[in-house]
Amino acid sequence: MTPGETDPTVGDLESGTLPAIGRPRRAHRVWRRFLRDPAAIAGALVLLTMFVVAYAAPAIAPRHYDDQLLSRRLRPAFSAYHGQQFVLGTDQLGRDVLSRVIYGAQVSMLVGTVGVLSGAVIGIAVGLIAGWFEGWTSTVLMRIADVQLAFPYLLLAIAVIAVLGPSLLNLVIVLGLRTWVVFARVIRGSVLVTKPLEFVESARASGARTLYLLLRHIMPQVVAPITVLATVEFANLILLEATLSFLGLGVQPPFPSWGMMLSDARGYLFTQWQLSVYPGVAIMLTVLGANLLGDGLRDAFDPKLE
Repeated sequence: MTPGETDPTVGDLESGTLPAIGRPRRAHRVWRRFLRDPAAIAGALVLLTMFVVAYAAPAIAPRHYDDQLLSRRLRPAFSAYHGQQFVLGTDQLGRDVLSRVIYGAQVSMLVGTVGVLSGAVIGIAVGLIAGWFEGWTSTVLMRIADVQLAFPYLLLAIAVIAVLGPSLLNLVIVLGLRTWVVFARVIRGSVLVTKPLEFVESARASGARTLYLLLRHIMPQVVAPITVLATVEFANLILLEATLSFLGLGVQPPFPSWGMMLSDARGYLFTQWQLSVYPGVAIMLTVLGANLLGDGLRDAFDPKLE
């Protein structure tokens, strides 16, 4: 460096300017911590694979999910029938198990994604309102949430579907009704913690409107709990969808779902046990991937690691 040059890493203390190279932004630090977690990356890859499989199911599935032929029923894995190869064998109606597992990913990914998004939108709005406007507004909203939490959710879901009828749309509605309560309570707690902070009080004193305060100052502080909670609820919704489909209250035949495939395989558990293994493994991998991703995001957002 020549005598007339200044070091760009040292700020101009007299003028009050900051150094050109400083601490990386929090988002960058969070991203770096996430990339250093192999379990979180593995979970993200598993979920990404499931989403790709669900989206491209018509292109990658070897056969139609309802292609039936009784003469080839209950064939083992890697068996051939008239020159056709069945990697995971066939079920009791001669349908290709691999194709049905692939198409079943569409139901789980759709239900998990739409259920989380709908629950998050409603829950975030309720949580922000209940946390910011204290008093009777918060009391009424939280008592409504408490009333819903007081009912065993599985029984509530069975009752609602029994009234509305089993279908994919009704299943998404029922699962969305579950998630908004969880989001609302978590977001309300985060708002109550953030609202008394100095930067929020300063913005309120300067005359900022409520909507601006919520979107500009409160929402960035609740991104971390929302993100982590979304991955956890995604896994829970997949399990609930499989449970309701197992009971015959989810997606109806002939379209496959992993829970319905488990239900169909009950009668062949001791003779054709592999029929229940394939959808069970698919559910296990998806839920495990979502939980690993959620754990990794929780660690990445942990303020103690700043």
